[in-house]
Amino acid sequence: MNPLDGTIRDGRHTQPVRVYYEDTDFSGIVYHASYLRFMERGRTNYLRLIGADHRALFEAAEKEAPGFAFVVRHMDIAFRKPAHMDDVLDIITTPEEVKGASVTLNQKVMRGEDVIVEAHVQVAFVSGGRARPIPKPLRIAMKADQETGGGSGAPV
Repeated sequence: MNPLDGTIRDGRHTQPVRVYYEDTDFSGIVYHASYLRFMERGRTNYLRLIGADHRALFEAAEKEAPGFAFVVRHMDIAFRKPAHMDDVLDIITTPEEVKGASVTLNQKVMRGEDVIVEAHVQVAFVSGGRARPIPKPLRIAMKADQETGGGSGAPV
């Protein structure tokens, strides 16, 4: 496990992010589009971690749907509080709903106990440029996080 990828505990992926000057606007407050990049890192590393210790999952998915990818189809986002340069934020990613060709994730950008931004993100599974059903091994791994709370609570 690479600590840069965050951890999965209790069905939630946590990705720490430090706010740098480049993430802020002229006033030192995080620019709204920076949150999208932070959440993308969280989603990417969540998917990496559910496949990292389960390499066979991604190999099976590749056989079933060559050249697969996940793409954002829809996002609802609420900006609740500002974050500032040098803040350390946690991006929390939790699967909400796993169905045929998509998964809906809840993502929160947290500073301590404060929710800074919250989003519901629908991500579609595509292969060959078209939406396809999520391969069974990946669907099972995502549903396991959603339904069982992530198993043992140990880092994945």
